[in-house]
Amino acid sequence: MQAFVAFAATSVQAQDAVTVSGIVQNEAGEPMPGATVFIKGTFIGSSTNNEGKFILKADFSQAPVVLSISFVGYESREVSLSQPDNAVQVKLKQNTTLTNEVIASASRVEEGILQAPVTVEKLNTQQVERIPTADLQVGLSQYKGIDVNSSSLLMNSLSTRGFNSGKSERLIQLTDYFDTQSPSLNVNTGNLTGLSELDVESIEIIHGPASALYGANAFNGVLLLNSKDPFVSEGLSVRLRGGQRSYFDGQLRYAKKLTERLAFKVVGSYLTADDWLTSNYAATSQLVERRNNAEGSNLNYDAVNRYGDVGGFTFTNNPSDPSYANTPVALRGKTVFMPGFTEQELLAKDDKAKSLKIHPSLSYLLTNSVKMTVGFNYSRGTSSYQSSSRYRFRDFGSNQLHGEIKGTRWFLRGQTVQDFGGKSYDLGFLGSFIQTSPTGNASRPTETYASRFYETYIGTFRATGSLDRAQQAANATQLSSTDPRFQELRTQIINDATPGRGARLNPSSLMNEGNAQYNLPIAKNTDLIMGAAYRKFRLGSNGNLYSDDSKRIQNHELGGYAQLTQKLFAERLKLAVAGRVDDFKNFKPAFSPRASAVYSAGTNKQHNFRASYGRAFRSPTQLDQYIRLDVGQVVLLGNVNNGFQGYNTINAAGQQLGTPGAPLASFEFEAAPLKLERLSTYEVGYKGTIGEKLALDVNYFQSYYNDFIGAQRFIGNRDGSRPSDAQLATEFRRPLQTPAGAPFQDRSSETRVLQVWTNASQEVRTKGAALGVSYNVMTPLTLTANYSLNILDRSNLPDNFQTFFNTPKHKYNVGAHGTIARNVSYAVNYRWAQGHLYEQPFAVGELKDYSSVDAYVGYEVPKLFTTFQVGGSNILNNTNTQVYGAPNIGRLIFAGLLVNLK
Repeated sequence: MQAFVAFAATSVQAQDAVTVSGIVQNEAGEPMPGATVFIKGTFIGSSTNNEGKFILKADFSQAPVVLSISFVGYESREVSLSQPDNAVQVKLKQNTTLTNEVIASASRVEEGILQAPVTVEKLNTQQVERIPTADLQVGLSQYKGIDVNSSSLLMNSLSTRGFNSGKSERLIQLTDYFDTQSPSLNVNTGNLTGLSELDVESIEIIHGPASALYGANAFNGVLLLNSKDPFVSEGLSVRLRGGQRSYFDGQLRYAKKLTERLAFKVVGSYLTADDWLTSNYAATSQLVERRNNAEGSNLNYDAVNRYGDVGGFTFTNNPSDPSYANTPVALRGKTVFMPGFTEQELLAKDDKAKSLKIHPSLSYLLTNSVKMTVGFNYSRGTSSYQSSSRYRFRDFGSNQLHGEIKGTRWFLRGQTVQDFGGKSYDLGFLGSFIQTSPTGNASRPTETYASRFYETYIGTFRATGSLDRAQQAANATQLSSTDPRFQELRTQIINDATPGRGARLNPSSLMNEGNAQYNLPIAKNTDLIMGAAYRKFRLGSNGNLYSDDSKRIQNHELGGYAQLTQKLFAERLKLAVAGRVDDFKNFKPAFSPRASAVYSAGTNKQHNFRASYGRAFRSPTQLDQYIRLDVGQVVLLGNVNNGFQGYNTINAAGQQLGTPGAPLASFEFEAAPLKLERLSTYEVGYKGTIGEKLALDVNYFQSYYNDFIGAQRFIGNRDGSRPSDAQLATEFRRPLQTPAGAPFQDRSSETRVLQVWTNASQEVRTKGAALGVSYNVMTPLTLTANYSLNILDRSNLPDNFQTFFNTPKHKYNVGAHGTIARNVSYAVNYRWAQGHLYEQPFAVGELKDYSSVDAYVGYEVPKLFTTFQVGGSNILNNTNTQVYGAPNIGRLIFAGLLVNLK
């Protein structure tokens, strides 16, 4: 009966709906194509055509009907209609400072950007269109406080306020509020699985802790991409670009209202280009490869971007070892490395970056104020990623099915995501397993390229007494990348996912999640929002990434939150308190509070002062909890069970474990099971306008991290027990890689160098500030500048404590943008960042200062519905390496066109 009544009411509404139409113009009387027109309090809306005209259906049974009209860069207006009108004329006043923007991410309800309680950035459609980088998210580095880390052309990660990495584990990324992370790797793969630029309505970035409203891992920020509504943004859009490095980018969006209540859209994009490849051949830090030699050593050395050279053979220095007597004195205690292979050699013809995305969706208005949307996202991409190793993500992607029902004050959302490793592989494994493959010598069937190398090295040294000649002779035995046998082994190992034998990385995991929220107005100027969320992971890797030998690993999270907002003193003071409780399968419940105050001063509330305190938490990634991966020189193990015992490699006196006379007691080590990482942040800031041309945004923060999650390396047994003296002796006299001729997997039960994730006892403290300025000189010219300061306090941290802060202390941008004669739009930006220490499990080293000049020019021809575009990133080809061990992101210039047919 209730369903019938609802249907009848909907039918009556449809019958009572009449046409409302008009035109939107600027103050000069010129039409404004693309302005949005909504009926306030409903989802009924449209946008103006190329002549600035709009038409929509409105229900006047409960007059007046209020039209809300907005356009980027202009003051929004509301027009009240007491009866149908087909000659509505609206003129919008320009707002060059963009301070009239509305956001929803900071408080999970709509509010003016000036009144946001925390630091937040917003990009509109025009700003997105002018980003000239191949990956949309790389262009966000132009904005204050946002750090982008590029592992390759299309693999990029974002962070705010420090602790950058290749996978953004401290910043969550959402598309229409749906999480886009890969369930298997907890990687936010840049924009490989996000929106195509043609479908981006806006981007919002929250700086700092947001767990009170977003839960686990909204630790240092939130990135939210909002897509265009098919009811409002109808028509066909096509973008084609081509340029250097065989760059091609094609995008298409088509949206159509089939009826007044039913609309759909289809968005597709394809991008390909020559990927950026690495070329850092400096010696790997001994924090990563503890036995490494100096660069240029005649014993060879492990280079950052060579793979297969980590198979160092350490000659015994122990008189009780049976091989001691036969070891030349000059080699005792020394480690010899194979030369290894470069990334270019291992990738061969697999050096193209690619991205394919197809995103259809269907929207239906159940009533004027209740909308239902279902969609499917198909995403596949090829590029390189860096974390514990260098990985080639080939045909890596995900399938995402999502649905939403929302009203003006509530929503229900749910999604299921499954990722696919495709034909991805580990470059470290690939290089190492080529080295330990059989040579095919019929007279010596157990001979491998590694055993041949070491036998040649020691044999030549015995014969000549020269390490240089031994090095030359042994290096000549390494398999050449031009040899057909190399290509045969490369193909075989890449396609083999067997742990200890193949380099194939093919996880396929699932994540299911649902969340709901309701906004309850308690009284005038008093609002309460309440929400809940549930997430479940089902991890699968067939044992070659996780410890899931027999079945999928299941993990879950459950949370609920509330926020109370009160406005006082004629709505000039806005107070808010929020709190969230989350429960986990492997950890104790966590409570995340946030309190904020915003005071708006000035005649038009143009000066806004804010202060906030927030506490957030980070749940260890699924990899931190469950990984089991042998990368040769170290075994990576999850840490959610009983903890680990073992020995540090170097004691407080600086002695190497195994040094004669060094007491074992001084090397003791324990890693307790993981706990949640906690963060408390205090922030103050100001955002406002001075006059009509100058906009200013400044903030200062202090953050305190406890139970900081970091990686620890030590010698221990895989089951967590402490090794015996005999086990330690075995560890120190054998090579880091597989001994010549021995199957790799035979080492699975031995004492090894282990790396596990654990919580530090020290509090990690950071502080920083950011300043953003925008000044509109005249209509065709707006100048922008921003500066970011990030400081890590090391005063209470022990030497060699790895924080993975990975953030420049000083960074700034200066730029200009504008529109000339309504037909020409442009944007240019110079970015500079100070060099700094960059730490990852794969590589540790110092980055040099890096910079980039990016520019865009668009020329619009309205009669052709076309904008011709030219742009480029890093057009001066400056040093632009953002991740140590990753490639330099060089120059990429393109030309193309954008066609919009409404």
